[in-house]
Amino acid sequence: MTPLPNFLPTRAVRWLAGPALAMLVLGGCGGLSTRSTDTTQVVMNPAVSQASALARSGAVLTGQARLDNDRQIRELLSQLDDATLAREAAAVPMGEPVYNYMGQALLERGLPLPRPFDHTAWTFDANGRPPADADGYRPPVKLALLLPLSGEMAIAASPVRDGFLSGYYGEHRRRPDVSFYDTAGSIAGTLSAYDRAVAEGNDFVVGPLERNAVDALFARGSLPVSMLALNSGSQSPPPGNAAFALSPEDEGTAAAEYLLARDAKRVLVVSGSEDSQRRAVDALREHLTARGATVTDVVGEGVADLAPFASREGGVDAVFLAMRGNSVRELMPKLAMAGLAGKPRVATSQLMSGTGTPEEDRILDGIAFPTETWTARGARGLPTATFTAETLPTARGGAARLFAFGFDAWQLSAYMERLVTGTDAAIPGATGTLRVDGFGNVKRTPTWATFISGVVMPLQDGSDRR
Repeated sequence: MTPLPNFLPTRAVRWLAGPALAMLVLGGCGGLSTRSTDTTQVVMNPAVSQASALARSGAVLTGQARLDNDRQIRELLSQLDDATLAREAAAVPMGEPVYNYMGQALLERGLPLPRPFDHTAWTFDANGRPPADADGYRPPVKLALLLPLSGEMAIAASPVRDGFLSGYYGEHRRRPDVSFYDTAGSIAGTLSAYDRAVAEGNDFVVGPLERNAVDALFARGSLPVSMLALNSGSQSPPPGNAAFALSPEDEGTAAAEYLLARDAKRVLVVSGSEDSQRRAVDALREHLTARGATVTDVVGEGVADLAPFASREGGVDAVFLAMRGNSVRELMPKLAMAGLAGKPRVATSQLMSGTGTPEEDRILDGIAFPTETWTARGARGLPTATFTAETLPTARGGAARLFAFGFDAWQLSAYMERLVTGTDAAIPGATGTLRVDGFGNVKRTPTWATFISGVVMPLQDGSDRR
């Protein structure tokens, strides 16, 4: 077997598949306003009116001011029930900035869009691409992949690289020429790599992987070649660009929607102290609060007694666990002693960390958590996770998540036009169902799983297929 290289030189190089890869075939109330239609004047909901004004004024804001403005818009739209949100979104005139915010709220609630997002900055015909296939497949002509192929981040980049190439070589239709550019894990290396990719005629860029490098590229504003960043920056992507991340915030938001769908209004949180765990908790709290629910308490994973928190006035409807699996195992007797074992329990994907022995993991039975579709029930275009792990070291254990992420990066690059021009367009990915919102953020609806007799099994509610 020809081994996969661990790194590439800084200059761009063309890749050939090794045998292992080749075989892997949201306030307040304001005054009423009106919106024009062809025949009449329609009264706009007060919350939508305020959100619309904020969306128009926010177009010139940057930094924290823009983030605060966006938060106000989300809070206003959160006042609307599903039917009102859908009706008001359908009535918003074309070109109104608030529509993309309303569409984002619809996606988070699992509701369809009345029309495509406003993605006026995206161009595809100008890139010389052949017409799309019937399923929307229309990949670039020349694609640049920016990854840290040397330096400290190279280990994390390897499964992303191999997942991307597995999708690439598993596709038998027209494929782009692919060149790899080493960012060396630095901002300077990333900016240089992007500039070389543009100079060498690539018409689409995938990467970089590091958050600060994504911020550095997004800070340039208008970019000459569209990119799919493999991390989320502190700001939304510039128009005509996209960002894809497996972020803790997305898991917190997904968990909030999961709980809201089960009428859990009062949620007790038990969390570890890691940054990713805190970020998931913050997102959960923000989303629950915006939808009229509440986090009753946030307690540390080392808490000795949960009974005082369980006996708060109003009670507890559910428990959210932002902890690793081995820590949750130790917590379960405390949940039972506090009378919380029978409540809905939802965790982050970190529940999988420190698990793997069914005899020990039986205590985790019934806890719902988000995971990758590929590892839970398989994904179109990939062999099973078990078979792939036997073939490729970069698809084993915790790396399987990054491998699936890389595979989806290929999928997104090939179906981007369909995703940004279709009404509620989505593709079934290895990490979940993928959509692109009006701000260029890839939204992922994960598969939900649980432990049954200590073994991870997908939940059968179809939550990743909406």
